[in-house]
Amino acid sequence: MLFVVLLFPAGFAGWAVGHYTSLGSSTTTVVHTVSIGVTSGSPTTTAATTTSAATTSSGTTTSAAGGATVAAGKAVFAANNCAGCHTFKPANATGTIGPNLDTAPAADAKADNNMELADFIEESIKNPDAYIAKGYTKGIMPTTFGQSLSSKQLHDLVAFIVSGQS
Repeated sequence: MLFVVLLFPAGFAGWAVGHYTSLGSSTTTVVHTVSIGVTSGSPTTTAATTTSAATTSSGTTTSAAGGATVAAGKAVFAANNCAGCHTFKPANATGTIGPNLDTAPAADAKADNNMELADFIEESIKNPDAYIAKGYTKGIMPTTFGQSLSSKQLHDLVAFIVSGQS
């Protein structure tokens, strides 16, 4: 019961931050993609329009690929108490139970068969025991985030962590 009582305000705070950080400014980014290919000898043109919210903070656009937003990812980070285990400067987090997210993801992605950084971070959230960082053991990070986070939340969180990499 205590978990539910604490989770609801944290979830609401994350939602509020994600929805109200860009009041008063235009926050729509439109991306047009045109693909030209040849199918059965005839050229084909396909156009797709994607609209995603881009939150601005101090004049800095914080949108990421696929409509994921860094600001929403920061809210997901806070709402799921990632700071309780991880150090991550963009979140003012100083946890020491898990790897330091300021430095570890890039080095660990390289060590894990040169995996793409965003893919490595997503895999580490969904299946944290797939790669164990040096100095850590299996079972430290909960394995439930792959099910408890929506696809949008997961992509926002990945965008936030990627944005903090140097």
